Amino acid sequence: METDLRVLSDNEITQVHERTLSILATTGVRVDTERGRKLLKKAGADVNSISHVVRFPRGMVEDCLKLAPRKFSLGGRRPNWEFPLNANRCSLVADGGASFAIDEQTGERREANYQDWLGATRMIDSLDDVGVYWAMVDPGFFQKSSGDYVGYLRQMVRNFSKHLQDCTHTVEESRWLLEVLSTVFGGKENIRKLNPFSFLVTPISPMVFEAEHTDAYLEMVDWGIPVAIMPMPMMGGTSPASLISTVLLANCETLAMLCLVQAASPGTPVIYAASPAIMDPYTGRFTGSEVEHGLMGAAITEMARSYGLPVETSAGSTGHYVPGVRASYERALNWVMATLSWPDLLVGPGQLGGSLLLSLEQLLIDVEVFHRSSRLSRGIDTRVEEWLEVDLASVGHGGNFLSRRSTRNALRNGEVYMTDYDARDSYEAWSASGKPTLMDELRPKVQEILNSHVSLPLDENVERELEKIEQRARDGIKIV
Repeated sequence: METDLRVLSDNEITQVHERTLSILATTGVRVDTERGRKLLKKAGADVNSISHVVRFPRGMVEDCLKLAPRKFSLGGRRPNWEFPLNANRCSLVADGGASFAIDEQTGERREANYQDWLGATRMIDSLDDVGVYWAMVDPGFFQKSSGDYVGYLRQMVRNFSKHLQDCTHTVEESRWLLEVLSTVFGGKENIRKLNPFSFLVTPISPMVFEAEHTDAYLEMVDWGIPVAIMPMPMMGGTSPASLISTVLLANCETLAMLCLVQAASPGTPVIYAASPAIMDPYTGRFTGSEVEHGLMGAAITEMARSYGLPVETSAGSTGHYVPGVRASYERALNWVMATLSWPDLLVGPGQLGGSLLLSLEQLLIDVEVFHRSSRLSRGIDTRVEEWLEVDLASVGHGGNFLSRRSTRNALRNGEVYMTDYDARDSYEAWSASGKPTLMDELRPKVQEILNSHVSLPLDENVERELEKIEQRARDGIKIV
């Protein structure tokens, strides 16, 4: 049977839901966008026009939950590629926003640049396990002007051909994004059918919807673009200092934003993407190292499943600054908890130092961790043909099973996960080859991918139209 991890009982899930409804009805959320307050008031919320606090009646929350689709697929530009949600599958989402990178020549930390962003984007495009794009390097160098931003969008769609997940920061950026998506994917109706892009919204903890970012999303509501709702309460900092209260706050913020999304456009696809975290008590920073991130990632998956919603789980990073043993065991312990609860999407490989430091070698290690965690989630196969009592009777006492067809079939069919990174040579052979470490193996693999991978080209007509759009943006033409 498949492994079915539970960290919350049915009763505890019910408590989180009931306490969420109570908090939303009494404490409410401060909604700083006037457009958002109007939509929520029209949908039945109690809006205080002075404090901007919005309170959500129980019935409104439950009605909005019913409006969100339970099943839909994420599409992309790659032919015949799609990723169905709530379909017992799991894919990686590239971790995002690194400000620094490990220099491939010196091994030292330096500021990340465009070439780092491009290399990381091409790398995740080449990896089948990474189905969803995030900007692994903070694309601040693309956001000095509207022209730079449209240039970023062009490079994003050029170099990643699966599903795109990102956000905009202003209404104007949203308009440019819609024009680029429309050009690449053939118009509004095709975008509604294909779902090539999902919008990441991040309520501010505790309990605030800030104006500009929320209005940037609301500019796009009639396009049917899926919304990944990702509050990030940090235990002891922006949430109360217990794991369950942090999960509770994340649930409150997620359901409140879901209500706004459904009030704005009923039936909009929603991904439950809450990302509760833990504050390092010595520095106040996020490191992601704490093993409890795995517990909260599993709890978030269970809450989303209780609502029947697709789920995108973040299960911690690593606070360490170099790829290798420590970074890998921290990620493995966190990820195995989240993967055994089996979300649709798991964030995210390739970052160190609290998700501020990019390492492409760590990206490959993390994909390996995901492979191993996925194998654990499949559990032990107990179908009738797997008991192999006939083989046992045939071999008899003191024999071996090396020549049995079932042994060959088991190894070919994944009964035991076989990795490219296992040390299968003898000690003498390994020593004679220079005692290579895992990092010695990974560096040439990274370079091989970067040198050989060719992203799916855009149609020539699409390229010309995107060039025109970018030039308009660089000329300072406002889009309305």
